[in-house]
Amino acid sequence: MSTPTDFNDRMLSLGLARVAEQAAIASADWIGRGDEKSADQAAVNAMREQLNKLDIKGTVVIGEGERDEAPMLYIGEEVGSGNGPGVDIALDPLEGTTLTAKDMPNALTVIAMGPRGSMLHAPDVYMEKLAIGPGYPQDVVTLDMAPAERVAALAKARGAAPRDITVCILERPRHESMIAEVRETGASIRLITDGDVAGVMHCADPQVTGIDMYMGSGGAPEGVLAAAALKCMGGQIYGRLLFRNDDEKGRAAKAGITDLDKIYTRDDMVTDYVIFAATGVTSGSLLPGIKREVGWLTTETLLMRSKTGSVRRMSYRNPVKI
Repeated sequence: MSTPTDFNDRMLSLGLARVAEQAAIASADWIGRGDEKSADQAAVNAMREQLNKLDIKGTVVIGEGERDEAPMLYIGEEVGSGNGPGVDIALDPLEGTTLTAKDMPNALTVIAMGPRGSMLHAPDVYMEKLAIGPGYPQDVVTLDMAPAERVAALAKARGAAPRDITVCILERPRHESMIAEVRETGASIRLITDGDVAGVMHCADPQVTGIDMYMGSGGAPEGVLAAAALKCMGGQIYGRLLFRNDDEKGRAAKAGITDLDKIYTRDDMVTDYVIFAATGVTSGSLLPGIKREVGWLTTETLLMRSKTGSVRRMSYRNPVKI
């Protein structure tokens, strides 16, 4: 584990919140405008500019893609002033570009930071994911269980019936059989069109969100970001990388991954203290979206520290020129 002198999470956390806020504010003009690329680029530019103001030696380990695919915030890019501690950074400047472009719920700006070497360098491939909230025994549900078994096991652990369980699943053709199997148990499903970091985070606060479990496959980088969130909020997440071809296996090898069948737990994906910030872009169950008034933009940011388990909600009313 790192020492406080290496990684002062308390002091860095407020700076991280500002990074998430500024990315959200930059994307505000693109909400509902139907232009995903411009929304994403605005958030990327703002997030990078703010990161470079922090006194850190940061390395992007989860970012916008490989260096030849992304001009900035690419995997391996160094950010920060170059002074201060070495840190790993996982980020998604705009999680839910389609959600933003269509003004649909749960678009967020998301960023996590931990000591150097603390986060899994997940390749840009799919990951099978399974997540539940806090308060359950370890391995009460596992990736080796069938979807129906997971529902039954979670219901039993909760002292409830399967019909009392709500599962969040990304709406994709590849999940059709999973969706059918879960519904046969009597459980309900909340389908989401995008944004599976938010989907996993919903499990950590079921009384607010109504979500008990997340399952399905999505991007592996987003799995690491979700693990960082659950490291702060509590809960379990399991991930297994999925490979469609040799090129994707090559990406894993490049990232230093040798066991292609490994099931990663939350603490495998994020091994040390982490801080996590998310700002709402469009309104959702976790965070309200950006509120516009004449001359003002108001954002709300969720700022969390795994070291203390603290969860802070920060409202920021920012004057803007008309």
